[in-house]
Amino acid sequence: MNNKFIEVDHYQKYKRKQVVSGDSFLSKKIKEQDRVISVLSDGLGSGIKASVLSILTSTMGLNYSSNDFDIEKTARKIMKTLPVCEKRKISYSTFSIVDINQEEEINIAEYDNPNFILVRNGKVINPEPEEIELNSHEYKQDILKLYNFKAQLGDRIILFTDGVTQSGMGTDRFPLGWGKEEVEDYVYEQIEEKGNSSARELARAIVSKAYEFDHYEAKDDITCGVINIRKPRKLLIASGPPLDKDKDPELARIVEDYQGKKIICGGTTAKIISRELDRELQVEIDKNGQEVPPHAQMEGIDMITEGILTLGKFSQRLKNRENTIRDEVLKELKEKLLNSDIIHFVVGTRINEAHQDPNIPDELGIRRNVIKEIAATLEEEYLKETKIEYI
Repeated sequence: MNNKFIEVDHYQKYKRKQVVSGDSFLSKKIKEQDRVISVLSDGLGSGIKASVLSILTSTMGLNYSSNDFDIEKTARKIMKTLPVCEKRKISYSTFSIVDINQEEEINIAEYDNPNFILVRNGKVINPEPEEIELNSHEYKQDILKLYNFKAQLGDRIILFTDGVTQSGMGTDRFPLGWGKEEVEDYVYEQIEEKGNSSARELARAIVSKAYEFDHYEAKDDITCGVINIRKPRKLLIASGPPLDKDKDPELARIVEDYQGKKIICGGTTAKIISRELDRELQVEIDKNGQEVPPHAQMEGIDMITEGILTLGKFSQRLKNRENTIRDEVLKELKEKLLNSDIIHFVVGTRINEAHQDPNIPDELGIRRNVIKEIAATLEEEYLKETKIEYI
């Protein structure tokens, strides 16, 4: 999408006493088509059964859309497949599908979920849907809502299940639940207060507020997904010394000239850049109870960490989608990566003299594999763009 980047993320809280969520939010980026598809689904009830139904629905939405079914055809296929509860006369799963293509066209299909929120130029916009009546089941008439509009830089699309709009139901403040209009007001306040917040930050804020209204015991699964269309945020991660010492100045130049945030992972790498740029390297005093060594500081660098140990532990946390990280260094590293859109890794290929002990596995091989693993996770799970350059 030219100079636009589609950032997608979500956050959720399980219904109290449940070990899985009955809601699902899945996304897929199709690189060759410059296209992003996201599906939010809410399974009937809660627990394992609801989880299976919502995952089935979200997976169908992604697969049909990816195989060039248009969004209406995809929605019809899902609605015909989903059974209806004979007692309650409602479908076993709801869904919202967002398909953004390379022509910067946004197509959205909604079925029984709360209406999405579109924020454009700081204001909430309510596009008019095309409503289609479908007799998918003999005793139930279904209404499918379809939306089509052009994407604009700065657009935010916010999807959520009724665990958000119905939070706080029965309380003095919200006897009928938080409600969509109040959610819109809260979204507007967040954007006014925090400005260019990431999709992850906004999704977390909305879910956390709904959870608060339920007095921190969710009465239903609470899920919010956010899609941001914005100028890409770039991040450089340099790790490892260059193969040839004569290339140390080149590494320093790459770091110095990079237009975006900068992280150095590795003490030797930091020393090289400190020497070549003639900048002081200040190492923080060790902190008790941390999993990895503390980071250092240097003018013009956003973060400096230890190398392999930190990257290895970070890769594990990232792959497992751990929301709670106690270690301050790993937590800060995750914040910086997930708030970026395009991550450029510069990997040195010299064998680090500090790791010449024959009892230690090949340090260079470990570094390469860990960074490849991090890049793959960022692309597959978080829809980021990555590039790895060896020096």
